[in-house]
Amino acid sequence: MNSAIIFVVATLSILGLVSAVILYFIARKFKVIEDPRIDQIAEILPAANCGGCGFAGCRNFAESIVKNESLDNMFCPVGGNELLKLIAPIIGQEAVEKDPMIAVLRCNGSFAHAPLKTTYEGIDSCFFMNALHAGDNGCPYGCLGGGDCVIACTFDAMYMDKETGLPVIIQDKCVACGACVKACPRNILELRPKGKKDRRIFVGCVNREKGAVAKKNCEVACIGCGKCVKECKFEAISMVNNLAYIHAEKCTLCRKCVAVCPTDAIHELNFPERKKQVVETENKEA
Repeated sequence: MNSAIIFVVATLSILGLVSAVILYFIARKFKVIEDPRIDQIAEILPAANCGGCGFAGCRNFAESIVKNESLDNMFCPVGGNELLKLIAPIIGQEAVEKDPMIAVLRCNGSFAHAPLKTTYEGIDSCFFMNALHAGDNGCPYGCLGGGDCVIACTFDAMYMDKETGLPVIIQDKCVACGACVKACPRNILELRPKGKKDRRIFVGCVNREKGAVAKKNCEVACIGCGKCVKECKFEAISMVNNLAYIHAEKCTLCRKCVAVCPTDAIHELNFPERKKQVVETENKEA
């Protein structure tokens, strides 16, 4: 009996030893030596894992930079240009500064501008609302007010305004990660360049219906009149499907398009107040 036990123990020990030797050589054969620069870059990344860079997480972002030996199309919105300057020397590259971006809301269908016509009763989520109806104000393109964008923002850079029913973007906190853009089923949020002195001009509407129909639901909707297109001397505005769009890379921020828009659908942010032109008339003696 004792000899049988000894035999089993010895056999198992030999099998274990052989297996360990085999695993050792396999591990040596297929050992992957990770580039130490990945750890260097990963350590200085913000560890937000927000996905704003286009990768699943900060480490994946670091791995891609080292693998490609390039910073082309690589940008961490949280760290910005200052972070690029720290990463560039690690891979022997020069950092090229990129224009900072920010999220903007391309809808002004507030309770005042787009009065409620129906009342939604169901799951308080834009995703479900979008699948079930056009919206309480009747606009099939505007903000639904469910706050999916606010929930998606991990930087507390957004909140829902109870008075307007629209989300508000906190400029100083927004890192342009794009999470809110992806969360919105109506595509009313967009990443645009911050602009010089944080000044931006954009069309605050995404409604592609014809003018009369669009304005019936929202008094500040773009009606596709084309006045802004004609006014712009820099070809910065295009008109597609009854909707005007201002191309940031061409816009000179002259604001002439804002003045001619009959529905105030074009927004101008962070500009000084326009000087009021006082027209003096002289009374002619009879």
